[in-house]
Amino acid sequence: MITIAIDGHSSCGKSTMAKDLARSIGYIYIDSGAMYRCCTLYALDNGLIAPDGTIDTATLEQRMPEIHVSFSLNAATGRPDTYLNGECVEERIRTMEVSSHVSPIAALPFVRAAMTAQQQQMGRQGGIVMDGRDIGTAVFPDAELKIFVTASDEIRAQRRYDELQSKGQHPDFNEVLENLRERDRIDSTRAVAPLRQAEDAVVLDNSHLTIAQQNQWLLDRYHECIERHS
Repeated sequence: MITIAIDGHSSCGKSTMAKDLARSIGYIYIDSGAMYRCCTLYALDNGLIAPDGTIDTATLEQRMPEIHVSFSLNAATGRPDTYLNGECVEERIRTMEVSSHVSPIAALPFVRAAMTAQQQQMGRQGGIVMDGRDIGTAVFPDAELKIFVTASDEIRAQRRYDELQSKGQHPDFNEVLENLRERDRIDSTRAVAPLRQAEDAVVLDNSHLTIAQQNQWLLDRYHECIERHS
């Protein structure tokens, strides 16, 4: 079994394709982005993010040992749900409120160190598919298969907008687009483990691909990788 790292920009379909691949090949799927969203939700719930966006970093750093993220398969959906300290928070971490604050939280070095340690522990035995921003560069730099996914800003924003609409939320499209671009800026310029394409990653621009097409593309890359390492 190999380790598969899928990185890329926000709302480009990384999680969907990673989940589908893991299910089709019998691997474990780990959503690293959900882990940073859990840290953000914890900070919001505990009053550690002021209305102006200022983060009480000193208190958050002290409380990091209290943040435990886990995943459990949802029998109804066939996909894993995210749990924060034993509570299912899958829907709460996908709100615009969390999305608006997650990149500054994820840029904090002590947050990245804590989540990276948890991710590496989860993937120690291989046989995993993990998606995020720095999986192939920082978390699993020796992963056998690295994919970097991207799509145009407008298409990514439309996907995010449709996702929120399907969950009963009513966001403003321009707000979603600006939030996405700001997250890209923060993720790509942060000092610790910035979003960037690994030198040995295979690039996928899925702007105009169906889910079925991108899943087949990814499955083909997986089989090619297995052949190389057999």
